[in-house]
Amino acid sequence: MRPLHHQPCLLLVGEGNFSFSASLCEARNCEAHIVATCYESEATATRQAVAKSNIQYLRDRGAKVLFCVDCTKLKEHFLPADWKFDCIYFNFPHCGRKAGVKKNRELLARFFFSCAEVLAEKGEVHVALCRGQGGTPADQPVREWHNSWQVVAMAAEAGFILSDIHPFNIGDACRYKCTGYRSQDKPFHVEGALNHIFTQSVPFQHPKPMICQTELEGKLVSFLVPEIFLDKINRGFLDTNSEHPIRTINEKLTDELGKSFPVQKVSASLSLMFQDRHSSPSTPDATWMVPAAKSNPKAKSVVNKTAADTEAFAFPSGFPAWDDTDQGGNLISWERDWIFGHYCLRPSLLVSLHRTVQDRELPLGTFLVLSGLAFRKCKLSAHALPIFHESVFICVVNKGTEEACSQLLAENLTSTLCALLQPSGFKLDCTVDEPKTQLNTFANPELQLLKSKYFFSVTPDTSDPDPNKLCVGTVSTTPWQPTSIDREIVCASLNLDLLAMHVCEIFDWRMLWTSDERFLNQFAGGHLGLFKSFSLYPVSYVHDVSFWVPKPEEFNETQLHAIARCVSSESVVSIQLLDSFQHPGTGQTSLCYRITYQSCDKALSRQQVATMQVNLRKEIQRCLHVTLR
Repeated sequence: MRPLHHQPCLLLVGEGNFSFSASLCEARNCEAHIVATCYESEATATRQAVAKSNIQYLRDRGAKVLFCVDCTKLKEHFLPADWKFDCIYFNFPHCGRKAGVKKNRELLARFFFSCAEVLAEKGEVHVALCRGQGGTPADQPVREWHNSWQVVAMAAEAGFILSDIHPFNIGDACRYKCTGYRSQDKPFHVEGALNHIFTQSVPFQHPKPMICQTELEGKLVSFLVPEIFLDKINRGFLDTNSEHPIRTINEKLTDELGKSFPVQKVSASLSLMFQDRHSSPSTPDATWMVPAAKSNPKAKSVVNKTAADTEAFAFPSGFPAWDDTDQGGNLISWERDWIFGHYCLRPSLLVSLHRTVQDRELPLGTFLVLSGLAFRKCKLSAHALPIFHESVFICVVNKGTEEACSQLLAENLTSTLCALLQPSGFKLDCTVDEPKTQLNTFANPELQLLKSKYFFSVTPDTSDPDPNKLCVGTVSTTPWQPTSIDREIVCASLNLDLLAMHVCEIFDWRMLWTSDERFLNQFAGGHLGLFKSFSLYPVSYVHDVSFWVPKPEEFNETQLHAIARCVSSESVVSIQLLDSFQHPGTGQTSLCYRITYQSCDKALSRQQVATMQVNLRKEIQRCLHVTLR
């Protein structure tokens, strides 16, 4: 059984002459409980004088030495109720003789499954592989993928992610002497070998359907939360007790603004929805459309139902229909007592700009600070955010002074943002012209009178004469309503998520929403250091899908991206159009897309992706009314 004291419990499998176990025992100096095992019998293993000496060395220092242990069936040797290892080592695994890469991959996969049953919650699995075997970019030279052991993919099958990788240094293990197959004296080459450190991944979440209530134009409205937002809608990143980098950046922006202007923070929550009178569900860049119910006595009873009860009203993928009728032209109704209408989740806090300012009677020259979630429908990209945190600074000034106020606000924000970005490899530009080369990821509200005066864009700090610019915010002005009053409104709007990504060098927006505690631990106490990924070289899987579209001019590719987000739990990272073909006889058009799956923080197995692809095909056919090929 595992000892009762708090020494780490280490397991070594597949030992040959036990020299690595002896070196580890010597380095730990009895500060760990070591269990060293090998596949051979004790009689076979002790034929070598070196192995016999090392075994005796281990036993003299209290280590446990076991024989005939199959590393793919650890549960048979160590009951999970009695044993939980903090670290499991497997150095240079090999099936023996001239086993090909396929058999060695199978060995790794079975080993990882076995480890999952006896590893402590925050334990590590160390796998040392010869140069090029792992199949990661860290290998030099890098082998072709099909000729490698694909160690990250094999680990993912059992729920493990690669969290660290470093050279296997024999000098650190003074007693270590590598051996060949079945403890033969002939050693193998370990120059350029790498030690791969794996940890357990957090599982994929499958939250229950959720109905939320929000006030809209003086009425209480209930709406079904789209599936991809279920694990994001109530995360509280901006709460007082939050240590998320998004809140830290927001607080620093507000504090610095408060040194130059009077500031008021808005604590009351604003409506998550607004009625979109300018766009339709077919608009390619329209924000997320969801069915909503205007408040009535019977609607409240639905809101109070349990999550399980709401499943009857949830769309199979959480993805809303794009019209109000079924294929037969009949009105769709998920509950007869509900009165459905199409509304938008807010694309920006500024959609309620004038009402917010007028309701609070904001004094001239004082900045009102609003922060909260915003939503948009967008195509897949590492910097395209369907949900993000927005920070808005609003000030009412006398007409004629708005230009000076805008300039002072832009200067204040520029100074603060430049200081935040200094440790990273990015720089801030504040210009009066909209950046020509930018990814359109910032959702501007559809306010006809909003005039942008300054644009904040982030670029890599390189010598490239034409770097890609990413717009992260604006400073704008708009006339007071009604216009008969000689006042103007000056406002700044910043995408906090994009800022956090650049300040902390987080290269995938999905990482901001991870439930893995290893993310927030790096920013404890409001620390804004550069992020170190805990999931290195995540494996990717590629699938293709082809289908006939009845009317190509009406096909909305953004909807395809939205469906992919839902069915994959945000694991699709790329959708590329490979081919478009028009049948000469029927005139129908066929589209072929390449779907790339990859998770930035979770173990993603081949079987999981296969299931996602099947669901994607079903939902494409159901929601987009296409014919699969």
